[in-house]
Amino acid sequence: MPSRLVDRRPELVADDLVSQLVPPPMFAEVSFAGYVPDPDEPSQAAAVRAAEQFVAQVGRGRAARHGLFRRRRRPEPGAGLYLDGGFGVGKTHLLASIYHACPAPKAFGTFVELTHLVGALGFANARARLADYAVLCIDEFELDDPGDTTMIAGLLTELTEHGVSVAATSNTLPSQLGEGRFAAQDFLREIKKLADVFATVRVDGPDYRHRDLPPAPQPLPEAELIARAEATPGATLDDFDALCAHLATLHPSRYKQLVDGVRAVFVDRLHPVADQAVALRLVVLADRLYDASIPVTVSGDRLDRIFPQEMLDGGYRKKYLRATSRLLALSRFAATD
Repeated sequence: MPSRLVDRRPELVADDLVSQLVPPPMFAEVSFAGYVPDPDEPSQAAAVRAAEQFVAQVGRGRAARHGLFRRRRRPEPGAGLYLDGGFGVGKTHLLASIYHACPAPKAFGTFVELTHLVGALGFANARARLADYAVLCIDEFELDDPGDTTMIAGLLTELTEHGVSVAATSNTLPSQLGEGRFAAQDFLREIKKLADVFATVRVDGPDYRHRDLPPAPQPLPEAELIARAEATPGATLDDFDALCAHLATLHPSRYKQLVDGVRAVFVDRLHPVADQAVALRLVVLADRLYDASIPVTVSGDRLDRIFPQEMLDGGYRKKYLRATSRLLALSRFAATD
């Protein structure tokens, strides 16, 4: 019998949050040379050049901070690069390439992982841990509430002033972060701080995850889903409602450990969700599954129907579309195994 994700209760040590700030397995060995720009989208080649220039800035800044004949009492501010664009245009590939090309010490994590780090270590401790880093790479920059906005804006402001360079990706320009969510006008000052850190580079193009591909596989009949799960080594099989309930008992920072070592995920009786909190947890789970390249197979409804239209019309639209794009890609992984 396959195991179940709902039976896993991973524990997380705060120090692990720092050591795990590296690119996920899917991007563990990428490089600028491996990024193939779409010839019909000149912004992609321009983004590669901007990323390579950013790496050169980081290298010069690092040398200045730690050179033998350094005379400055206060370091030069760190560089900032913000890659904005749609889903599946290779922003994470470029960000991971930046990480691999920059000198150590360095860190790579999602915006959610960064907020978890600050929450676990405390602001002062997190700042101290990262203050000597050459570069901090932040994937999928998000501002979901005023508290996170203020906290991360303050952290990045202090780190860049200390000489740490910051590269980030998102689907929203820095000046627009927070639009459509809560009362953006109440924390525009913090958003402005973030915008001042970055030089923005736009990356356009179609979603490569679905470019020239057939529609995602249809859900399996329940009996066939169970049979495939039982025949797949390292697979997990969970009822969708039970899995959603289990996610509510775990802090999202534990979702990476929740799927650690899993070879394939099978979910029975999938259906659209009606609760925003449940939907946002599924977004984080989708990101962690995608990071680990874990195939996903379901019965019940289609994966592109998890988030109903009323959710897609709200402030978290881009999150839900990104999660859907990634889940559909993982479902194709499963179909080709």
